[in-house]
Amino acid sequence: MSGARIDKWMWAVRIFKTRTIAAEACKKGRVTINGSLVKASRVITPGDIIQIKKPPVIYSFKVLQAIEKRIGAKLVSEVMENVTAPDQYELLETSKVSGFINRARGTGRPTKKERRSLEGFTTLEDMDDFDFDFDFEE
Repeated sequence: MSGARIDKWMWAVRIFKTRTIAAEACKKGRVTINGSLVKASRVITPGDIIQIKKPPVIYSFKVLQAIEKRIGAKLVSEVMENVTAPDQYELLETSKVSGFINRARGTGRPTKKERRSLEGFTTLEDMDDFDFDFDFEE
């Protein structure tokens, strides 16, 4: 077989948990192949570069084999090559460290008790506003 559907391939190499989620990502315009938006039925071939937007990161993968059957996690490196730029991973780390509290959708505003516990995690109590490692006067 020379090609495979993009939604089946993304599911087979464990980028998405289900094929339905992979197809929805294509439908929402989060998947590109060689720079062009694709539908879930688009056939991929070895050598294609696939970009997947999972905010805040854009992952890039090179197709080594076009498969449609799901494989084990240890075998994924034989089927695709991760070519995501290192700055995208730095962006992911900064978003994790930025202090943004990710709440489940539909849970509403935090209660006073929840807000106080969240503030305990986000504030730095031991740091002053004027606490620097160097002296400006030198």
